Amino acid sequence: MYLNYLVATLYLVAQASALPSVLHRQAVDFVDPRVNGGSLLDNAGSGGGEPLNVIISGLSSPDVLTDSGIVNFAKAIGFSTECLGIHLGDPQSANLGDGNGPQNQTIELRQDYGDPDVGTCLESLIGGNHFRVFRQNGPLAPTGALFLAVSQEEPATESHTIIPDGYDLGRNSFVAGAIGSKSFGGVNYSTIAQNMTNLLPVGSNGVNHGIAIDGIVTLLTVTIE
Repeated sequence: MYLNYLVATLYLVAQASALPSVLHRQAVDFVDPRVNGGSLLDNAGSGGGEPLNVIISGLSSPDVLTDSGIVNFAKAIGFSTECLGIHLGDPQSANLGDGNGPQNQTIELRQDYGDPDVGTCLESLIGGNHFRVFRQNGPLAPTGALFLAVSQEEPATESHTIIPDGYDLGRNSFVAGAIGSKSFGGVNYSTIAQNMTNLLPVGSNGVNHGIAIDGIVTLLTVTIE
């Protein structure tokens, strides 16, 4: 009986050691997507890309990096899910260089104008800030970091195109609303920011709608207190 127990134990140990390393989250802020053939411009489906101009660090509190976690954090800083759960338009995709190749956005969240229940219906009508979420979690870079494409858009009458300078303005507004102490649903957040250069190009080359960007990506580290 002891021999059978020993054999079974050794088998379980061997099976555990064979599990892929992707199961273990890489404890870094993020991995530069370009290292493994990715980009910080997503694919907007129109020959250009939207800049992934905000990154929520993989060193943030783990609960922030989940689907429900990013939604709750978004509600704490003035964003919410889309009006009545309806999404118009095709999802955009991004290659974050994590080995998963191009992946569609996880979720899109919109400015809620002070009402997390129906406020995004107003954003859909009159425009405002919004962002798309992409998660870096493939076998080459299992960081869990969230890459956000943030931008200010025109009202529905203008087909929700991006306003002039809308990528930089959208990022700045998002970051200003995120830093410091925020709370929603009984969860308290503390957020710090760091601006980074040399991840995105400067100018309009390859950018959707030909809108020039300043090349800054803001790294946010969000801690649940």
